[in-house]
Amino acid sequence: MFKFAPYVLKSLWRHRSRTLLTVSGSAVALFVFCFVGSVQQGLARLTGDQQAQRTLIVFQENRFCPASSKLPEDYARTVAKLPGVKAVVPIKVFTNNCRASLDVVVFNGMPPDMLRAARDLTLLSGNWSDFDVRTDAAVVGQAVAHRRGIKPGERFTIGDVSVSVVAIFQSRVVEEDNYIYTHLDFLQRARGKNSVGTVTQLEVHLNEAADPDRLATEIDTQFLAGPIATSTRSKGVLQRDTLSDLAELIGFAHWLGYACVGLVLALLGTTTVMAVQDRIMEYAVLQTLGLRPGGIFRLVLAESILQSLTGGLLGIGAGLVLLAWGGFSVGAEGVTIAFIPSLDLALSGALVSAIVGVLAGLAPGYQAARTEIVRALRQA
Repeated sequence: MFKFAPYVLKSLWRHRSRTLLTVSGSAVALFVFCFVGSVQQGLARLTGDQQAQRTLIVFQENRFCPASSKLPEDYARTVAKLPGVKAVVPIKVFTNNCRASLDVVVFNGMPPDMLRAARDLTLLSGNWSDFDVRTDAAVVGQAVAHRRGIKPGERFTIGDVSVSVVAIFQSRVVEEDNYIYTHLDFLQRARGKNSVGTVTQLEVHLNEAADPDRLATEIDTQFLAGPIATSTRSKGVLQRDTLSDLAELIGFAHWLGYACVGLVLALLGTTTVMAVQDRIMEYAVLQTLGLRPGGIFRLVLAESILQSLTGGLLGIGAGLVLLAWGGFSVGAEGVTIAFIPSLDLALSGALVSAIVGVLAGLAPGYQAARTEIVRALRQA
């Protein structure tokens, strides 16, 4: 069939306006499919992280936003003494928006030595020594740095918090690329308030043999009669609960992806049927030259697949480039979902394009293969 490739290309180019419109429609649909898939992968990655299931987050009970949680910092020493606890990290959180937003800026204030131990960060520019010696220093995730145009040596201000950017980092956990890390005591004193001695949350890292559910219950029981009652959940459960509303919206967007696939199928099917009807006499002539009905069927199928794959690959490519360049994310209450390109996303999009091309070409191909030579020539 490769010897008929020039014929297929010439047939498509003969009606170039129709072909270009079909390809562009497929590209737009697969572009949207790519973005929807990226959001779904981000949510699955965030809630399915095994390490997140082995980490507990202790908040003040009945908090509705990170800013409303004010735990005594010395709770960390009490929790650290419990069997099964490997380390406890006190964290002060400040976010510019507690509601769902596409441009959430999240500050995490942590002791410098604990920051490097608890987070797997690779500095892309700057150095840790500057962070250690400056109390107002901040290391900024590459995603938020790109989105906000932040560079080392600059001063970054949002709300009442103003920091000196000393480094840009990349994290093993892509969602953390949307965070800004500062000194704990700096964030406790920021925004014109002295909240030294209180933190937003405690991050509890467990030993391999520890039971997360048992320890969560034990921590809450420990502070039940204390000055501030606590609510302890695994990091994965907390992220899932925090993003529950967004998860429902993302679940609905899943159907948008299916709608895009259906749109491509309808568009390609209609275009291919029109092409077959326009060239019905050509197929009759090809049969008189010895091409069998199966060959006619494969020619039509090749046209459909070629248009679908061309548009699909263009849309997927544009989507992946934009995802890689844009550093997009959506967040709520200090928890973010990062939209990143991936090989799985590209392969699934290409597979969907190929399948749609096949399905769209089946009926028109069958119609062309059943062309009666005499009747077709009489219609000329």
